[in-house]
Order: sequence, then structure tokens, then C-alpha cells
Amino acid sequence: MRLTTSLFSILFLTLELLSTTLAETDQPNIVYIISDDQAWTDYGFMGHPDIKTPNLDRLASRSALFRRGYVPTALCRPSLATLATGLYASEHGVTGNDPAKRPGNADVMPQLRQQLISKLPASETLASLLGEEGYLSHQSGKWWEGSYRHGGFTHGMTRGFPQPGGRHGDDGLKIGREGMQPVFDFVDESIEKKKPFFLWYAPFLPHTPHTPPARLLNKYTTPGRPPRLARYYAMCEWFDETCGELLDYLDSKNLTDNTLVVYVTDNGWVQRTEESIVPKGWTRQFAPRSKQSPNEAGVRTPIMLSWPGRIQPGERSEVVSSIDLYPTILAAVEIKTPDGRSGLNLLPVINDGEKLEREHIFGETFAHDIIDLDNPQTTLLYRWVIQDRWKLILRYDGTTTRYKAVHSVADPAPQLFDLIADPHEETNVAADHPRLVAQLVDHLTDWWTVDERQVQLVP
Repeated sequence: MRLTTSLFSILFLTLELLSTTLAETDQPNIVYIISDDQAWTDYGFMGHPDIKTPNLDRLASRSALFRRGYVPTALCRPSLATLATGLYASEHGVTGNDPAKRPGNADVMPQLRQQLISKLPASETLASLLGEEGYLSHQSGKWWEGSYRHGGFTHGMTRGFPQPGGRHGDDGLKIGREGMQPVFDFVDESIEKKKPFFLWYAPFLPHTPHTPPARLLNKYTTPGRPPRLARYYAMCEWFDETCGELLDYLDSKNLTDNTLVVYVTDNGWVQRTEESIVPKGWTRQFAPRSKQSPNEAGVRTPIMLSWPGRIQPGERSEVVSSIDLYPTILAAVEIKTPDGRSGLNLLPVINDGEKLEREHIFGETFAHDIIDLDNPQTTLLYRWVIQDRWKLILRYDGTTTRYKAVHSVADPAPQLFDLIADPHEETNVAADHPRLVAQLVDHLTDWWTVDERQVQLVP
């Protein structure tokens, strides 16, 4: 009887340990691939005639692919903060890239930078919430909010302000451009420790400086193509190559089947060339109506979710936002989304055929530099709303310091575009649809009401 009891106890403990191990390994790894300054058109799978992206094409073929994906803000820092927190810029408060430099405030700039970093709700970032469930997490690439630890990551590359060069990534910006070894080492450590992992891969690619390998630049240097455009095209393929290295490494470690890969870009980009027509004082880097603008070339992005056997691959017609990725990732790990999030869990829509319970997505653009960290409306420049095929853009009179010329080309009148018939927003049809414009304005007001004491519509 004692022997039988002992054997039973051993068997029970063995099954319990096995159950625990299976539970640990059943948690999906999460990989966030975030492109930096790339137009929604600039992929093979999106139909670009020249740019080659074979690795992302492969990812798209096994993903739920939302061709009409959007980010709410066409500027990297607020867009990345949204991905980390599931909040709009007007909610998390990181509305621009930097505090504004103003006469007499040089001495307080370090304090203003720290104040801006402190706006990130660090305890509610994806890395923090996943960490509470036993995940290891790694930050590489762009990260503006101080040290990676401030974002809840257990591992990372960015030392962060006030460390030297810590404005937006420092050592993290080397990933991809100087190889992938830090990411591979992290994956290996997670395997060794038998821990699920969250990987934030946000390389400084294809972002400027456009310094692609000669083998790629030569490929895209053709007669009649502006040199700046050739360099940008080559950067897009270079970024794709690094994504391939990452995906292949997951394959080599037999991790692909239990890894949710999420793809998005932080904001769009149209390369300025020698032939570009731009206003006086325009930046030499990007063309009008792309980065920092509410136009499609600034805010539209393909959004992909790949999880073999768990997410049904295929092209999706729904209009979605990067605001939806936070609750979707948390749902995949069965973590309750914190209160105050507007995004939707996309998994039931993809896998169960449920209707997306939303008719509108929203976005906003603030000035690059923040005048008043406590009153972001003072730098509000645009708000926009999309309803099915229609997009309305409103222009506001927020204060700009740097990049004044970038916003000088905007039409001050309401702009309404039919995105199906006119995906590049060439014809403003607001005058033909006054009732629809009024309805969409009401939806923007319902989203959040602009305090006219702070900022007004441009007349």
C-alpha cells in the first residue's frame, strides 16, 4: 500500500510538472516588427513595381493581412508610444518628438525631456503587462522613452536620455544596420530559461540616413531614377532582408508555430527627389503629404498578424488601426486589456467571422515640437476620421516651431476624399457632400471635443 501510494504521488507530481511545463510553452511568443518611415505602397505584396520585399511577402502570405491599416499619428515617437500603450497621442500625452526649444528655456530642456518621458504609463505598456505573466522582453531599434527598462522591458539596447545620444534609441539604432546578434542572443536566452518572450524589433530602417549596402544600391541605380530614390528603394529591401533574418532564426529554433508576429510601420514616407516641387523652406528629406501629414502617405500602413494554426491567413477588407494591436496581443495571451483603451481585439474578427464593431477610425497630428507638455491641444494641427471609403481631414491652428513649411501646404478647408476611387487623395470632394462632412465632423467631436480656447479650426 505504501508503494502504491508513493507511485501515485510520484505520478501525480510528474503530471503536475508536465502540465506546468506545457502551460509555460503554450504561451505564444510575441514579435513586433515595426518599420520606420515607409509608405504603405512600398512592398512587393502591396504591388510596388520596383521595390523587392521577398521576406515580408512571405510573411504576408501566411498572415491576416489588413491592406487598409492606419496609425493615428504620422510621427515616430507618438506612434510608437501608441503601439506600446494602446492609447492615442492625445491620451498618453507624447504628442511630438521633442519639447520645443524656445528663447530662454535652454536651462530647463533636460527637465522638459524627463517630464515628457514620464508621461508614458510604464506600468501599462505591453512589455510590463507581459512581464507580469512571466515573459522576458527585449527592446531594439527606436525607443524614445528613456531606458528600455522604463518601458517595462527586461532586456534591451537603448540606454536612453539623459545618457549621451539617448534621444531616440542610441545603441538600439544599431540593430539591423549592424547585424541581428543582440536579438538572436535574447531569443537563445529565452529558450534556455524556458520563458516566453516579447520582442520589440523597431530598426532604424528604412529611415534616413539612407546608406544601403552597395550591392543593393547598385541594384536600384538605373538610368532616369533619381539617386535619392534609388537609395530609399535599396533601404526598403535592406530592411526586408533583416526581417528575413529574424523570421529564419525563429524557424531554425522551431519557434514559428508558437509565435505571434505583428507587422506595422510607425508612419509613412514619400522620398523627396531633385524633381520634387516643394514650398520654400521645405525639409530636404521627404516629399509633401507624407511624414507628419494626415494624408494616406503619412498614416496608412499594411498591418499583418501571423500565428500558424491560430490565425487564419488571408487578405482582410476591414479598416483597422494600430490602436487595435495592443488589445489583440493581450487577448492572444489572455490578459485583460486595461480600462480606457479604444482599440478592438481583432482575433474574433479574423478567426470567427465576427463583424468589426466599429464604423470609424480616428487620427490626429500635432506639431513635431511640443510647446506646452500639459496642454497638447496648443500644437494640434489636424484631426481625421475614416468611415468605410470616406476620409475627412480637418486643419487646426496649433503652434509650430520647427517644420513650419511642412504644414504650410495643407488646405485650410475641410478635405473629404473617396479612398476607394481616389486612394492618393488627389480630389477634395467636400463641397459635393456637405451632409456627410457634417456627420463626420460630429463623429470627430464625439471622439474628443477640441477646446476652442486652446486651438481652433483654420478658417
